[in-house]
Amino acid sequence: MVPAMTSSQRHRATLDTALETIRTRSYWSPYPEHPKAYGDGTAGAAAFAALRERGRFEAPGQPGTDDWVGTEVSPYGFPLGISYPHPDPDILLPAMLDAVPAWRDAGPEQRALTCLEILDRISARTPEFAQAVMHTTGQAYVMALQAGGPHAQDRGLEAIAHAYQEQTRTPERAPWAKDQGRRGTLRLTNDFTPVPVGVSLLIGCNTFPTWNGLPGFFASLATGNPVLVKPHPRAVLPLALTVRIARETLAEAGFDPNLVALAAERDGEGSAKTLALRPEVALIDYTGSTAFGDWLEENAVQARVFTEKAGVNTVVIDSTDDYRGLLANLAFSLSLYSGQMCTTPQNLLIPAAGITTENDGHRTYDEVVADLAAAVDRLLGDDTRAAGLLGAIVNQGVLDRLESAAALGEVALPSRTVKHPEHPEATIRTPLLVKCTEPVEAEYFGPIAFAVATASTTESLAVLRRTIRTHGAMTVSGYTTSPDVERALVGVCLDERAQLSLNLTGDLFVNQTAAFADLHGSGGNPAANAALVDAAFVTPRFRTVQVRRPG
Repeated sequence: MVPAMTSSQRHRATLDTALETIRTRSYWSPYPEHPKAYGDGTAGAAAFAALRERGRFEAPGQPGTDDWVGTEVSPYGFPLGISYPHPDPDILLPAMLDAVPAWRDAGPEQRALTCLEILDRISARTPEFAQAVMHTTGQAYVMALQAGGPHAQDRGLEAIAHAYQEQTRTPERAPWAKDQGRRGTLRLTNDFTPVPVGVSLLIGCNTFPTWNGLPGFFASLATGNPVLVKPHPRAVLPLALTVRIARETLAEAGFDPNLVALAAERDGEGSAKTLALRPEVALIDYTGSTAFGDWLEENAVQARVFTEKAGVNTVVIDSTDDYRGLLANLAFSLSLYSGQMCTTPQNLLIPAAGITTENDGHRTYDEVVADLAAAVDRLLGDDTRAAGLLGAIVNQGVLDRLESAAALGEVALPSRTVKHPEHPEATIRTPLLVKCTEPVEAEYFGPIAFAVATASTTESLAVLRRTIRTHGAMTVSGYTTSPDVERALVGVCLDERAQLSLNLTGDLFVNQTAAFADLHGSGGNPAANAALVDAAFVTPRFRTVQVRRPG
């Protein structure tokens, strides 16, 4: 009989595979993404209902709680009714720093294995996280389960692997000798210890609290830093669950649970600004608006700030050998989660003279736009299916942008209201498609796309370059059968440091990325100053201290 692997052995095998996969950039995930892997969802729904019934989300042992706060309302039409501990930072932050020495001394491997145990426990509760993500972000259930569960966990694991690799690049101990001839040999023993830099502040976002949150959370924790989690006030629950699981795991492993803490805020308090300027805070991870991201970069000068802000994602359409595949792929990309993704295409650049297709002949600009509108209508024609793809509108700001965007050109596809079969109070809207003669020079976050008529593909490339340089882009997409156009398009994206997807016509979409294989953002244009996840995302989170001894 083969003995079962211990928890440490199991996690070491996972870490080894993750280390190999970040080298090969291939597909791999230890966390199943198919909903059937998690049963029928009743356990998650029951756990979510129990959290709401309990009301107060306790954080056992977290010091400095001075109030209980919570104003979350599900985009599907009901208040969550959960309150969270509000901390006094003057009490909490010193307690977090007191927890550091033992965690630092544990070393990179023990930290990585403990982080993997946290992830393992999070994965076991994926259906509960799916409910929490769904009812704070408006994502449809399947997307909330996948993006908020295994895909987010993959990104966390990826960060742990990079953190371990970078910390162990330098040996723990190394002998040194220098032959001086007749004067003998100088000998030293050098010890090298990766040490954390300070408190890491995670400022969560409303739309993808775990997907965007777990990379920074685990990159900081795995490199020895305590992590203070400040969720978005409308999406607290997913990150509160993360904090609770992390604290329980750390305590059971013999570490101080105050290595991880929750900082919920009062309605309108704006505590992120106050916390970001605390001298104890050395690292900040932020996803959200450009305005606040810029403020953090300019004002939180004592910290290393990692931001993912806004960009104007652009599609260059020149020609295609699969016109119907192009239309179907774009229709899905525009519709997924009602376009409430930082990677959703916005400006579609189409030559006014039209495009060439291999099987459908020449298509004029007007025909391309009409065909795309029809493809969206086909995809979302059934309300039940549409609700499962679109999810719910996350906040009033998205609806306000929908209204204002319609005035920027000629509406080719109006946005319509969809009724959810189970949640009649949910606000669900299909994409709006507007025909324009000039590119829209601002991000319109939500189910909004602009079909921009350009003089030529050459002009489209010039517009793309200007857009990335000025406003940034999380994603760029292109369709062409011309090697020359492809070279020029790749050149623009290399020059402006933007991630590019070419000729996607099947079930791979520009607004979806896979951990280990795909980089999310580049850190090289105004949309984000960091990439999820590369070595540059983890190396600023620790420093290596050398101790030299004779002998």
